[in-house]
Amino acid sequence: MNALKRARRSAEKAGVSLSEWEGEFLGSVEDRVKTYGRAFGDPEKGAPGQALSAMQGRKLKEITRKANGEEPRPRWGRKKGIGD
Repeated sequence: MNALKRARRSAEKAGVSLSEWEGEFLGSVEDRVKTYGRAFGDPEKGAPGQALSAMQGRKLKEITRKANGEEPRPRWGRKKGIGD
């Protein structure tokens, strides 16, 4: 919960506008964590005792980086070369 709130506050403080999808993501994940104690239903998508699935944690890190003004990290396996 704190990480979700921190990401939203960081974006507001830095004046970074989150996309509509990012805002909805933070809101819906926060609601599910409040209601169910975790934001995902399939136990294979995250570790026991974790509130966020692996992908939700990854998206939260991306939003936090954006809020802090950091460059997005490149995706795995994508190389820059001719034509990029």
